[in-house]
Amino acid sequence: MPPKVKELIAELEHVDFVNRGGKGSHRNFVHPNVTKPITISGKPGDDAKHYQVRAVRMAIEEVRK
Repeated sequence: MPPKVKELIAELEHVDFVNRGGKGSHRNFVHPNVTKPITISGKPGDDAKHYQVRAVRMAIEEVRK
């Protein structure tokens, strides 16, 4: 069962990513130690897509290095 969008957002915020806003259901998260912003789309209760989960995991790994 895939995680929910709100769970991905919570994981990003836990490692100090900041939501800089977006259009519609899109949210852009930035971190000073990560080169590219992470875009998460969908309503908070929606299931996250596999590429969103992968992008969040890779971004968190980049922060922890």
